[in-house]
Amino acid sequence: MLFTSLLLYAIQQEPVYPEGVGISRALTPAEIAWIAANPPGPGGRAATSPPSGPVHCVAEYEPMEGILIAWEGTSGQNTVLAKMAKHVTTTGNGKVYCVVDSTSEQNSASNTISNQGADMNNVEFIVKNTDTIWIRDYGPRYIYQGDCRSIIDHDYNRPRNNDNAFPSFFSSHKNQAWYDHDLEHGGGNYHLDALGYSYATKLILNENGNKSEAQIKQIFQDFQNLNTTILDAFPTSVDSTQHLDMWMQIIGDQTVVISDWPDQSGTTQDNICDAAAVDMAARGYQVFRTPARRPSGWNGNHYTYTNVVMFNNIVMIPTYSNSQVSSYNSQALSTWQQACPNKTIIQINSDAVVSYAGVLHCIMMHVPPNSGGAIPTAYLVQPNSGTFNPGDAVDVEWISDDDEGVQSTKLQFSDDGGSTWSTVANNLGPSGTHSWIVPSVSTSQGLLRVVVSDSSGNSGNDECDNALVIGGGGSTAQLIPYGSGKSGTLGVPVLNASALPVLGTLVTLEVSQGLPNGNGWLIAGPRKRSASFDGGTILVDYKRTYTFNINAQGQGGMSATVPSSPSLAGLSWFWQAWIRNDPAATGQGWTCSNGLETVLGY
Repeated sequence: MLFTSLLLYAIQQEPVYPEGVGISRALTPAEIAWIAANPPGPGGRAATSPPSGPVHCVAEYEPMEGILIAWEGTSGQNTVLAKMAKHVTTTGNGKVYCVVDSTSEQNSASNTISNQGADMNNVEFIVKNTDTIWIRDYGPRYIYQGDCRSIIDHDYNRPRNNDNAFPSFFSSHKNQAWYDHDLEHGGGNYHLDALGYSYATKLILNENGNKSEAQIKQIFQDFQNLNTTILDAFPTSVDSTQHLDMWMQIIGDQTVVISDWPDQSGTTQDNICDAAAVDMAARGYQVFRTPARRPSGWNGNHYTYTNVVMFNNIVMIPTYSNSQVSSYNSQALSTWQQACPNKTIIQINSDAVVSYAGVLHCIMMHVPPNSGGAIPTAYLVQPNSGTFNPGDAVDVEWISDDDEGVQSTKLQFSDDGGSTWSTVANNLGPSGTHSWIVPSVSTSQGLLRVVVSDSSGNSGNDECDNALVIGGGGSTAQLIPYGSGKSGTLGVPVLNASALPVLGTLVTLEVSQGLPNGNGWLIAGPRKRSASFDGGTILVDYKRTYTFNINAQGQGGMSATVPSSPSLAGLSWFWQAWIRNDPAATGQGWTCSNGLETVLGY
């Protein structure tokens, strides 16, 4: 009874991950027991909206800024990390982000990495709890959204809470956008090229039984802009993770390395690899084959030479000491040298890692560079088009990126297609939203842009993809007579115009049927009015008056050029003519015309 109680207590406790202890890349017995006692709810965690705009998911063979590692596992595994960090920070000309649990662990990691010869100027330590070394499986997957780096996250297929929370933390650390789809997943079960094609094993289907294959592929399309192909998975008796990176690596737009099984020909895993090689060749890939083996026995490891780390001009590949496999080390080196003739191939002894169901690729995650180099980049998420009215509150959303960090952000508006800009908000964050109150203008050429700057004085910007229409923006020029006038010698004066009030053109306001050889006044204002005066009606809430002369035929008027500013498109101005001392007019002798609304436009 006591034993049963202790057992129940044990399986109901979350698994723990002690420091200095090797944790399998696959599910541990404690994790299996925990999941059995605490099955996940339906649907997993909630997803965010996918990224908008142009999205490019970054392939591992593209240029890289750095590598992420988690300082976990055994001392032997830490030595492997340190050796790889040396090559990344020297020959690879890159940066290592080393995640440590504490400052004391940072000191230990720093000594170990330094002793291996790393350039410590290129090592950045980040204090954040993680559970395991397998950062490939839980780490951030990078895309470029517009020109900005953004992170795609997933629900890690292990009950390792600290690991699962890391991508969100790292996005905040780097001030980069974070998007989360709801697929249960491990990052090592995914490879892609830079042309928009990706691959995973059927593990992704088994882990997400509440979704169809089509739905899973659509999620990858929506979040990463990738067309995903699902391949067969190895039996768990051969590879307990069933991850693709244990037997395939895409190394170029149309180049791939796939395992071969010369000592285990005809096995399930050999047939899967052979079929994949044929399929990839049919897709136009050049296929290279490297040997693989899983020695027999209950504790046999999956020895692979495809689980490598490509980083800029280097490729780090595993070697093994197991006598049943070590003869393949030189063959694998030769294959990789043929496959990557312009890169330095570096062999790393991986005995300390392979016995835990992973190798080199599994313990590093790639971080691409800022696409602008030293110049900050920005992406205006929204709005990128639309029609708005003055006074509308519009949520403006943006993200940004920089090699050293964006220090200041401002939002600007143009009503003339970008010829001139005015700042509408200053001192904004590197990413975020701002409620923009649409100004009192009318334009079909409105633009918003976000401008970001770094501490070195470099700046970059992004503006909306399409013009914003404000206040009817694309308004057609119009002449709209209204109201009635008061009669005089030639009848009721008539007010009209020689042409539509098109922006930038000359227009004459014309009065006919006025008092011959008399004088008149044009009154003008922004609104209509209706007020009685001397038997007529004042039809304009006038702010300005203009005098004009009338010829012997009773005609007169005034000419002016309509301003060319697009901000005036859609603006209405109201006019009326008044003529005094007409002997045929009643009352005090005033006559007046109809009202005329002039709508400025195109």
